[in-house]
Amino acid sequence: MKKIYLLLPAAFLMACGQAPKEESAIEAAIPNGFELSNLDTTAAPCDNFYQYAIGGWLKDNPIPSTESRWSSFNVVTEGNNTRLRAILDEYSALTDTKKGTKEQQIGDFYKSAMDTTKLTELGATPITPYMEQIAAVTSKEELIHLAANFSTMGVGSMFGMYIGQDDKNSAAYITHIYQNGLTLPDRDYYLKTDEKSKSIKAAYDEHIQKMFTLLGDDEATTTKKAETVMKIESALAEISMSRVERRDPDKTYNKFTFADFKTEFKGIDWDGYIGTMGLSNVEDIIVGQPEFIKGAISFLDEFSIEEWKTYMQWHLVDNMASYLGDNFEQQNFSFFATTLRGTKEMKPRWKRALGTVNGSLGELLGKAFVERHFPEKSKAEVSQMVENLRAAFKVRIENLTWMGDSTKEKALEKLASFNKKIGYPDKWTDYSSVEITDNFAQNIINARKFNFQDMISKLGKPVDKGEWYMSPQTVNAYYSSSQNEIVFPAGILQPPFYDKDADAAINYGGIGAVIGHEFTHGFDDQGSKYDSEGNLKNWWTEADRVAFDERANKVVEQFNNFEALDSVFVNGKLTLGENIADLGGLILAYHAMEKSFEGKEAPGKIDGFTQQQRFFLGWAQVWHMNMTEEELRNRIITDPHSPGEYRVRGPLANLTEFSEAFGCEANSPMVAPDSTKAVIW
Repeated sequence: MKKIYLLLPAAFLMACGQAPKEESAIEAAIPNGFELSNLDTTAAPCDNFYQYAIGGWLKDNPIPSTESRWSSFNVVTEGNNTRLRAILDEYSALTDTKKGTKEQQIGDFYKSAMDTTKLTELGATPITPYMEQIAAVTSKEELIHLAANFSTMGVGSMFGMYIGQDDKNSAAYITHIYQNGLTLPDRDYYLKTDEKSKSIKAAYDEHIQKMFTLLGDDEATTTKKAETVMKIESALAEISMSRVERRDPDKTYNKFTFADFKTEFKGIDWDGYIGTMGLSNVEDIIVGQPEFIKGAISFLDEFSIEEWKTYMQWHLVDNMASYLGDNFEQQNFSFFATTLRGTKEMKPRWKRALGTVNGSLGELLGKAFVERHFPEKSKAEVSQMVENLRAAFKVRIENLTWMGDSTKEKALEKLASFNKKIGYPDKWTDYSSVEITDNFAQNIINARKFNFQDMISKLGKPVDKGEWYMSPQTVNAYYSSSQNEIVFPAGILQPPFYDKDADAAINYGGIGAVIGHEFTHGFDDQGSKYDSEGNLKNWWTEADRVAFDERANKVVEQFNNFEALDSVFVNGKLTLGENIADLGGLILAYHAMEKSFEGKEAPGKIDGFTQQQRFFLGWAQVWHMNMTEEELRNRIITDPHSPGEYRVRGPLANLTEFSEAFGCEANSPMVAPDSTKAVIW
């Protein structure tokens, strides 16, 4: 998949929240950049800074019934959703829009999503033609052909294929193939044998049966089909590469000529497969997980055609369930949201519809969003902060004692080459050819097919340096290793991340540390393997890499000791890149802030806090986060980001800047002993 590193997991890109607030309330700045009511002064900052800085917020902001977690990201997304809803309501009320315009496409898509009467009336009929195609399959060759066809409309099978940059030649696009085929969030859900994992598998089995019942199957048939799905997916889980293993770009870069690929991975008509998807002129291919692909091919003979047809039926209905009417959507929500994540109540219809439009035509909706809600002044100010952080990072690299001169030279070259994107793309995707009608499910399929064809059309063309992998209204940020760029959408450039009316300390602790986080991704355990041009290429001396790994391993050990739930610990290896990025981001932002004060009158206290203290309060309020136990358990298994609490406590314990700001003693819980302290960048 694309090598991009998010500030927060992709789940936060979806619509979320409670009832809409008034526009004026959303746009109001936080008084002095930080609400004193956030504090819990019964806790000491040197004992547990997370509780001290935002314990009041955690107490006053329980998780809404429609959510599995509630955080600063949700709150800001909630404001964006209200603005987006106004656009959707306006466009969907228009009656004379020209076909192919953003007003027609967005408005009609939203109307189709909101028309629950028609959705109920149609039920599962939108996928009936595809079910009939599955039923007509009589051979392995026909099965593979159909799987390739389904992939063009977003319905997955045991492996996936996409066009993306070549990790070792970032100037070119190449075909990638990777492991796929599981419905549960991770292979561990199938492989673990503890009581909680068993109960989830039992609930999943029941969910499959209920979905097939909604399709009209009798009890005996649904029981047999659920057994088949579990059998095939469990077999795929057994041969799947773990998330920790997949973090190593060297392990997932296995390049073949297409001719050699067809010889190495026999058993499938690969020419027919890529042809069905619309791909041609495939010269080379990168295989993410070779052993998985071989194993999956062998399963085509191990399991019968009828069993594979059941598997494909399941993946079709599972993928389309949210667009087939209330019965399917409710059952889908019951398992994936309630059982897996602890969400009690479904979001209101308008938010689910908004989330779907965002996911299908996100950049088109984003264009309307930035036209109305993104001040250019914010873009200029954040751009300057990026340069301030770049300058601070340059000084940090130059003064490193553990890195040799030759590696420093390459690191500085990479830092200088970082591209930045702020707010929105310079060139917008043209969606005018996408057919949008009053059929919700068909609109989903049409948009997916457009996005798929847009993606595969890149093969053989120059790499598009202007492409964005995130829509402008998204409350998130990312680093792309192949593009060597950091990206900050308009959606995140508002309180508590960035507040045009707040003091420098709050903004450097918020968006400044976020900027530093994304910069540091270029130098974490993964990003550091890519050079200044975005190529997977070693630019380190062996001694410097050993020195880096020693420091990184301290981060792993620190986070392995955080017990998120009873006997459930943070995975230090899975979260290493994000933890390094948080640690580096804070260091860079702090020193960039200090540099900004030079030659000026020393800033005084605000609300009794020094600027140095307010910097760390600014970071803590970014990570306001309440989470259900189910969601937390799921995230520990699947998420490369640590839970919010540890994104505050973890990195701050390593910073002398923090302990000095709050006068923490050496034996304080918020001060890591010298022997375990992690200092990298």
